[in-house]
Amino acid sequence: MNEILSGMEKLKGVPRLLLEVELQPVQGDRFQPTGFPDLGAAIYEKPDGTRMILVESSQSIANRLEQTCLEGSGPGIAQELAGLPYITARLAGAVGTETSSLVEAHRINSPFIITNKGFKEAFKKRAGYEKGKPLNWKTIAEAFFFYDPNSLLHGAFMANLEDGRVKVQRALSGFIEAEGIREAASGGVKNNPLDPTGKIRVVGYDKDVYGNVPYHRMEFTSDRIVAYFNFDLALLDGYGLEPEAKKLLVALGLYKVRRFLDSGLRLRTACDLAQKDGIRVMAPEGFTIPDEKRLLEVIQKSIQVCAEKNLFADPPVTVLEADVIRKETEEGTKPTAGTDLEEEEMES
Repeated sequence: MNEILSGMEKLKGVPRLLLEVELQPVQGDRFQPTGFPDLGAAIYEKPDGTRMILVESSQSIANRLEQTCLEGSGPGIAQELAGLPYITARLAGAVGTETSSLVEAHRINSPFIITNKGFKEAFKKRAGYEKGKPLNWKTIAEAFFFYDPNSLLHGAFMANLEDGRVKVQRALSGFIEAEGIREAASGGVKNNPLDPTGKIRVVGYDKDVYGNVPYHRMEFTSDRIVAYFNFDLALLDGYGLEPEAKKLLVALGLYKVRRFLDSGLRLRTACDLAQKDGIRVMAPEGFTIPDEKRLLEVIQKSIQVCAEKNLFADPPVTVLEADVIRKETEEGTKPTAGTDLEEEEMES
């Protein structure tokens, strides 16, 4: 433990922790990149003309890093991280389920959370927030840390809080790109062994989903695939948090990166990647990322210390109630575009 803490001392005064990891397909050479509505694959060129493609976006990497600390698929936190604060919202009415700040887009800004009047006022008071007055980023960061430290790692645009001025950007970001790409075109057929023509249909269901349906598929090969991670330590320093709070955030961020690289690289059915070598620390020079087990030890100790210093909500899980209804929309109506949709791309 002391050896790890001594190593993390090397990060004092360092503005950025920059990491790179070279990846490769676990089998063969082809991979399926991320895609975007009305755009498809994001292909571009470097200044020297090298063809590039975005394999995984920063939005998707943020989602995947968050998932590393969930119990199963969520919305609760993994047992080994018990004591780390977050917020749950029990949804009563049309939907009998619950969600949490760990899985909601923009964390605490979720309407299922921030529209709770009691919580909204408590958050504003702790953050020192008053409409029409300058923002105090130190108390705002302390409020986020108090209720959900993960929000400081992954960001929160509080568009649903009063005038929407509170915006906390991601401290930990990443993306995966491939260089020297080449197309690998293929295709297939969705078979209907009962009736390839598609003329036999269920009464009352006449959508065009019957029969054999041929399709094309575009995958890629590349000279190199690299995952990049940028940990903005200067941003965390700027919040003026307690040293133990920053230590927890740094260890938690590195733990998420380790967990993602060790277990979360099957990005899609046709995009299963593995590390080619280990993590390369590009900056600062001489720093080594502790392994997952040792990082977890630091996190668990820091959770205990932060709780003892009353830096966390007590109990750590803030439980809210939200009455919800089901709003019916006309067939063919698209959801209204907004910040959450733009920031949290739905990628498959």
